[in-house]
Amino acid sequence: MREESLRKGFSMIAVQAHATAHDKERFQLLVDSVTDYAIYMLDPTGIIVSWNSGAQRFKGYIESEILGEHFSRFYTDEDRATGLPQRALDTAAREGKFEAEGWRVRKDGTYFWAHVVIDPIRDPNGNLLGFAKITRDLTERRKTEEALRESEQRFRLLVQGVTDYAIYMLDPEGYVSNWNPGAQRIKGYSEDEIRGQHFSRFYTDEDRATGLPQRALETARREGKFEAEGWRVRKDGTRFWASVVIDPIYNDQKRLIGFAKITRDITERRNAQEALAQAQAALFQSQKMETVGQLTGGIAHDFNNLLTIIVNNLDLLTRNVTGPRETRLIEGAQRAAERGAQLTQQLLAFSRRQPLQPALHDPIRLIEGFETVLRRACGETVNLQLSLPSRVSTINVDGAQFEAALLNLVVNARDAMPDGGALTIAIGETNLIEDRAAIRSIPAGNYVVVNVEDTGMGMTPDIASRVFEPFFTTKEVGKGTGLGLSQVYGFITQSGGHIEVDSTPGQGTTITMLLPAHGEGQETGDEDQAETVRPARDSAGTVLIVEDEPAVLEVATEIFDSLGYDVLTARDAPGAIAVLETDVSVDVLFSDVVMPNGMDGFELSRKAREMRPRIKVLLASGYPMSALPAGGFDDEVSFISKPYRWTELADKLRSLRTGT
Repeated sequence: MREESLRKGFSMIAVQAHATAHDKERFQLLVDSVTDYAIYMLDPTGIIVSWNSGAQRFKGYIESEILGEHFSRFYTDEDRATGLPQRALDTAAREGKFEAEGWRVRKDGTYFWAHVVIDPIRDPNGNLLGFAKITRDLTERRKTEEALRESEQRFRLLVQGVTDYAIYMLDPEGYVSNWNPGAQRIKGYSEDEIRGQHFSRFYTDEDRATGLPQRALETARREGKFEAEGWRVRKDGTRFWASVVIDPIYNDQKRLIGFAKITRDITERRNAQEALAQAQAALFQSQKMETVGQLTGGIAHDFNNLLTIIVNNLDLLTRNVTGPRETRLIEGAQRAAERGAQLTQQLLAFSRRQPLQPALHDPIRLIEGFETVLRRACGETVNLQLSLPSRVSTINVDGAQFEAALLNLVVNARDAMPDGGALTIAIGETNLIEDRAAIRSIPAGNYVVVNVEDTGMGMTPDIASRVFEPFFTTKEVGKGTGLGLSQVYGFITQSGGHIEVDSTPGQGTTITMLLPAHGEGQETGDEDQAETVRPARDSAGTVLIVEDEPAVLEVATEIFDSLGYDVLTARDAPGAIAVLETDVSVDVLFSDVVMPNGMDGFELSRKAREMRPRIKVLLASGYPMSALPAGGFDDEVSFISKPYRWTELADKLRSLRTGT
């Protein structure tokens, strides 16, 4: 306003010839007192005819030096060469004003940045009398503006050069207003695609449904910053784990003009943290199980010593006791001692101190040979299916213990499906690299994978983390010892493998056993079954049990039934021969050696093989084999001592089938 008033007043004084000398003197004093502006007059040709103190201050010329000189001397050589001074006068005369900024030259040759206004001065008749010229030194302002511009440019280059961070601006409503290469690299959108779009498109459907994007902006506005981590979505739909910071941006009037948003992809860091947490959890679990294993192993050892004393003392008592009551009491104590011995065996299995007889086995053949037992264990309401490939590597395990472990898992799965369901046993192979193997505390390499998957009730994470601990059970009192899965854990780890559980409440449980692979397995002979799921077979065959003791006959019948056999029974040798004379198929003859009615087990076995040459014979006796007649056995007859367990009986039957 001050510059405009001076310019207008200067022009008016010049054309008012009738003005008084007093008025002229007053205005000249005003012009001379201005030191921030160079105010002077030019004649129509551009010759300087007046000069003020402001012009002298920042152009360097005193009035006597500059009056009568052409104003073009203030211009640079480049501007004079292009005729800029004359064009400025022509523009002012033609358009009524010339206004511009540019470099000007002081008396000492230094440059300054000037803002220039030239107005034509005309008399009342419109004749051009000259020009009023006002110049202001804006060098400092221009330096400030250039510094700001350079700073903005450097910041722009910095932001554009960042590729590890998505740095961009949002308007107050959350719409994207700019975009850097880091944002394009991380999120996949080019600037043309995303500018003007709402930033909520980077959030997951779940986060948008809960209003997280809007809450983030409100938090930034209210608290001065929003900072969080979470899943974000790229253009291609994939997700990444992001660290996000949103800052509000205000203008000089403290009015919100938008938000600055910085996002970093920290998916790899999160994965590394999760892997470390898993490794630490696995190490803690391994150390805990090792400690518990040492404790239970020591207890089992000491308990076995106590049982040795108890069992042998009971045996000694039986020699001198003849009364039925005393005999019954001792037999009850012996059964309890036997049960205690079974518990110690399970504890030893968990502590990895059980005696194993490892050998190379094809796991497919082990499962196929045992599937009838598994089927019987499942009951009527559980649909058992096997998913077995045509070939798999062998494993170096104790076959009987492998079957026992599998049976334990099947029984637990069955109990988790009281209303029925599906149970799948699947075999595969995998190669564990160093990182994945280290988490499981086993060496890297090839492993055979055995999965037992059910559709049962599932478990919560806290229960799943404890299922392998001895005596831990969720079953009702009296319905489980809590040692079944502990035995499986001990067997697998003692065999150099790893076992883990994956369970979700209401969705079922998968137990995964990893066992070191040893070479390649053999073809099963059924090409159609490769990678297919099939139901279990119905029967392992038919057995004829010959036993004169009713209680022993009942127990043997239960065992063979649980092993998948169809059972026929006889109380003596003649009864057995009567069965063999019929058309009923009999695969196995299981007979006591000592029997009434004149014919013992040896004679019965010979008679049976005469009648049915392909029949398999297994004899049992409470006497040791060394106490029986030496000529009673031949290569076609197998023997098992009483009392026998179902696992021992299963081993003998498997040997009969394979001929080993």
